[in-house]
Amino acid sequence: MTASGRLHATEQVRNIALVGHAGAGKTTLLEQLLARSGAIHSAGSVDKGNTISDYSEQEKRLGHSLETAVCHLEHDGIFMNLLDTPGYPDFIGRAISVLPGVETAAVVINAQAGVELVSRRIMRFAAEQRMCRMVIVNRIDAPDVDFAAVMADIRETFGKECLPLNLPAEGGRSVADCFFQHEDKQTDFSSVQEAHTEIVDQVVELDEELMELYLEQGEDLSPEQLHDPFERALRRGHLIPVCFVSAETGAGLNQLLNIFTRLMPSPLEANPPQFFKGEGEHAQPVEISGKPDDHFLGHVFKVNVDPYIGKIGVFRVHQGTIRTGDQIFVGERRKGFKAAHLYRLQGSETTEIPEGIPGDICAVAKVDELHFDAVLHASHDEDQFHLKSVSLPEPMHGVALSLTRRGDEKKLSEALHKLVAEDPSLRLEFNAQANETVLRGMGELHLRLVLERMREEFNLEVETHPPQVAYRETISRKAEGHHRHKKQTGGAGQFGEVFLRVEPLPRDSGFEFVNEVVGGAIPSQFIPAVEKGVRQVLEEGAVAGFPLQDVRVIVYDGKHHPVDSKEVAFVAAGRKAFLDAVSKAKPQVLEPIAHVEVTVSGDYVGDITGHLAGIRGRIEGNTTLPGNRVRISAQVPVAELDDFQTTLKSLTGGAGSFTMSFDHYDRVPPDIQKRLEAEFSAGQGQ
Repeated sequence: MTASGRLHATEQVRNIALVGHAGAGKTTLLEQLLARSGAIHSAGSVDKGNTISDYSEQEKRLGHSLETAVCHLEHDGIFMNLLDTPGYPDFIGRAISVLPGVETAAVVINAQAGVELVSRRIMRFAAEQRMCRMVIVNRIDAPDVDFAAVMADIRETFGKECLPLNLPAEGGRSVADCFFQHEDKQTDFSSVQEAHTEIVDQVVELDEELMELYLEQGEDLSPEQLHDPFERALRRGHLIPVCFVSAETGAGLNQLLNIFTRLMPSPLEANPPQFFKGEGEHAQPVEISGKPDDHFLGHVFKVNVDPYIGKIGVFRVHQGTIRTGDQIFVGERRKGFKAAHLYRLQGSETTEIPEGIPGDICAVAKVDELHFDAVLHASHDEDQFHLKSVSLPEPMHGVALSLTRRGDEKKLSEALHKLVAEDPSLRLEFNAQANETVLRGMGELHLRLVLERMREEFNLEVETHPPQVAYRETISRKAEGHHRHKKQTGGAGQFGEVFLRVEPLPRDSGFEFVNEVVGGAIPSQFIPAVEKGVRQVLEEGAVAGFPLQDVRVIVYDGKHHPVDSKEVAFVAAGRKAFLDAVSKAKPQVLEPIAHVEVTVSGDYVGDITGHLAGIRGRIEGNTTLPGNRVRISAQVPVAELDDFQTTLKSLTGGAGSFTMSFDHYDRVPPDIQKRLEAEFSAGQGQ
């Protein structure tokens, strides 16, 4: 207990996310660490379905983590929050979304498999977020592991700054400390002295005085002397420590706990969170003190919707202290909520706590206003504060939903919104053109398990079918358009005339509306009506019925009538003038292109590349992986990928896997554009 009466101080907190590809052993590793520290009586087993972190029925049935679990332990006076994240590629969004809650991303790698897809993607994300990173090589007890090749793979993928703090020994049955004790022990590759020298050399590069002491006087430096420059190296990405362990045998686990407690940064030592005040171009960086006596500031990085107790918000305290009974505000909401109960999480179990200080991970329940990425605060001074947004992968896989039972529409809407609220990698869309509700996720498994939850938890039966492809329209050259809207039906009429130009914008630029009318040719009060008419076409499409993008519209002239000009007239004139201009601007239909990575045995590379080429795919390259596996990278139109999962299973006997992510929009071939335009025209004529 600290002098202030608190159970721990911020400098005694460590927040670490265990991330990495499925099968690396993250859950087993967490169980062993919890058991060794005394946080639980004994380690559970994934096979037996009794682990602390995989507690849902789906997780027990599949034998894999599907949600992030928050757990904690204490070791040598350090309080540690550990997050066990899912490793399936389909759930990478769920893993990435919780990283703002921690300082350190610990990428767990299977020694037999080497660096895999999810590990690469999360490590890249963590680097972009300026997080401290480390690598844990698990399963070193597995047979026939080439440790030198594993280390070379890590350094080739993540950089030369990856250096081991320990080394496997006795064929992976034990480890040799290369940092704290410099054990005189035979290792399975490299040597203790070589590894120790590399670490020290890397660390002292950031401390001139220490480097001088080390080089000129030849003195060996103690871990205490190296601590501050070690933390600096972590913050700058100048060092990514590597630790070898076996969660199954326990080799290296005690040292891993020591590395977590003695070398991984506290919230005060890591790069500070990037908070801003205001939105868009007006947003200004805000410095967060991290002091317990300042205004409370927290960030919600995970939301669960429990069918019995409602919404549970898991948040990280960044500044100030939150206490039971405090009045807390969510974002810019003027009305707050009372924090009647504060909880600490151990998997699915909750323990009530009196307060949370900077660095703590806490939870509150039954607060409907909470949502992912919300900022919690105790003063209206922080109303406009927000954390730097997390760039999550675009959910590409989609299914269109239709109910099998009438009368369940409201129930379906409520269920979908609850599921989307707790999973930031899910997206709900309504396609007005096709009149379909579309649920999008990160992959087939992701969506299948969500639909399974709808059936089991919400008693909803839905039918699914492939959604309409998210085509877009654009223009490829400048053009002018004009329309005079004149309507006389007796009494007051309608009159509005618009002249405008259209210009193509760079891809993904969106839409710009420019008013260059002078002399009152179109009175200023009618300019918004012209824009409204233009935006109607943007939403509905001009040539094939798909949203139009990447266009600048410049209204430069027009005419009005002092009596008959009305808003409705200029809406119609703006709409028709825009359609006229688009028809002359060589309109094009765009289709979404996905970046696809297919991992297969080397025996199937020819079959897969041939199939991808046959569905208009462009092969970008192949990467050889351990175990006679090859990763094929390609860009493929999303429209061609509807049944790719089935085809891949057929071609590889179920031994292949793939991921896809949105890459860009590109023009469809002329024959496809012609077909889409014809279908749209036929529909308009009905």
